[in-house]
Amino acid sequence: MTTTLKGIAASDGVAIAKAYLLVQPDLSFSKSAINDVTKETDRLQSAIAKSNSELQQIRDIASKSLGEEEAQVFDAHMMILADPEFTGAVKQKIEDEKVNAESALDDVATTFINMFEAMTDNPYMQERAADVRDVTKRIMAHLLGVELPNPALIDEEVIIVAHDLTPSDTAQLNKKYVKAFVTDIGGRTAHSAIMARSLEIPAIVGAGTVTTDIKADQQVIVDGNTGDIVVEPTAADVAKYQQLAKEYAAQKAEWAKLRDARTETADGKHFELAANIGTPKDLAGATDNGAEAIGLYRTEFLYMDSPELPTEDDQFDAYKAVIEGMNGKPVVVRTMDIGGDKHLPYLPLPEEMNPFLGYRAIRISLSRQDIFRTQLRALLRASAFGHLRIMFPMIATLQEFRQAKAILDEEKAKLVAEGTEVGKYEVGIMIEIPAAAVLADQFAKEVDFFSIGTNDLIQYTMAADRGNEHVSYLYQPYNPSILRLVKHVIDSAHKEGKWAGMCGEAAGDPIMAPILVGLGLDEFSMGATSILKIRSLMKRLDTAEMAKMADKALNESLTNDDNIKLVKDTLK
Repeated sequence: MTTTLKGIAASDGVAIAKAYLLVQPDLSFSKSAINDVTKETDRLQSAIAKSNSELQQIRDIASKSLGEEEAQVFDAHMMILADPEFTGAVKQKIEDEKVNAESALDDVATTFINMFEAMTDNPYMQERAADVRDVTKRIMAHLLGVELPNPALIDEEVIIVAHDLTPSDTAQLNKKYVKAFVTDIGGRTAHSAIMARSLEIPAIVGAGTVTTDIKADQQVIVDGNTGDIVVEPTAADVAKYQQLAKEYAAQKAEWAKLRDARTETADGKHFELAANIGTPKDLAGATDNGAEAIGLYRTEFLYMDSPELPTEDDQFDAYKAVIEGMNGKPVVVRTMDIGGDKHLPYLPLPEEMNPFLGYRAIRISLSRQDIFRTQLRALLRASAFGHLRIMFPMIATLQEFRQAKAILDEEKAKLVAEGTEVGKYEVGIMIEIPAAAVLADQFAKEVDFFSIGTNDLIQYTMAADRGNEHVSYLYQPYNPSILRLVKHVIDSAHKEGKWAGMCGEAAGDPIMAPILVGLGLDEFSMGATSILKIRSLMKRLDTAEMAKMADKALNESLTNDDNIKLVKDTLK
């Protein structure tokens, strides 16, 4: 029977394919005594052999689709399977205690995990705990006769159905086969949604109970434009959405004609449209969509995709590749923004009641200057190869900015003394904390630019977790309170002769963009797939008319919805 579910539209497009449930199976078991030791150890060996074969297959696919470096994590898993200290200990426990393989495996794995996690002075060995956990889960699944989801093994067109997707999960999706994804939780600004837009695949998040409402292999339609999920569609439904997909493809083809066009309004005013990227691999999507700059290079993915802290040379190569790839166009590189929902297995962070308001981003960088200085040296070296803009995230006070800038200056002086070439660069901050927005007039005297991160600025101003679907109604980019903060930041920058950009999701929003044009924002940075749509929209806008509309949005409208209506009425 056909059913339609509703979620939050997070990435445009239409997809039709069968469902692939990326849901962890139940691996619970009961401890039991056994009589036939040989039979039990044979079960264990069979599960280990199947796990090894599976990991080899996953590794081969990962090597081809993600690269050899990304695939090396599976080598570590296979080494554990081949380690007689681990698998031998499980076998010995079965023989000595006459217990079932599941119980023996769990006991041995727990011992190893606790041992590795206790090595607090050795991040590399601590990371092995996660490897043991993953390998144990795989062996346990084979012992219990249940199937683990393996997205790396997907070799046909599917729609991923998951409770949630981590940034690393999303980064491993192969868009050749993964046509869309839907999740139980999350909001439009969740990192999985942002990555979906980078991958240019439709996505719907915060859909409630899709992991229980949708069964594996059921045909599913995902409309990323409206947030509709159609399960087991009729032939008429399929025909309707195939036509919608065709129309969307035709619209994209029209937008593509603007790839090399200058971004100008109807009255000839130029605005810079830039792309947000996570890795050098995203550069092709940015240039293919006509980006005039990189407005946000999220360097944390360089750390998250590495089994240990990336070296100065590793980072230099990654930054240089993007800066050179933009052929002299500006590249804003945000320094490491780890914390919140982005974690590194080799950099343990304290357990926190509210990690989004805790130890993250610049706060980690200033306390772990060894990590920060390495990144800054790599950036300074890369500055010789193009137009670099360095941006510090989560700045709350002038003291934080001054300290970060002083460390940058120290590393520059060291490089120059060593005879290393350092190019010209700008230094700015991400405005995402209301305290910094309110003090923008003071910050503007010391920084070279601002980039407004609306994803966090909105959640902090409205006191509403951006990933919580229960309060998603409070994610209100058009609320006059948000718009007044944005205007203050832009005006403060302009008063000091500086430029102001926006790298939050609102920059690529067709409702928000006209307001931002009216407010005088200089640079709009967004997911690459939104650039041509916004460029097309800007061709219709008159800046004087948008300025009048923005003034009404700030001073006459009272709600988020009032301003949505105001923009729609103005653009009619």
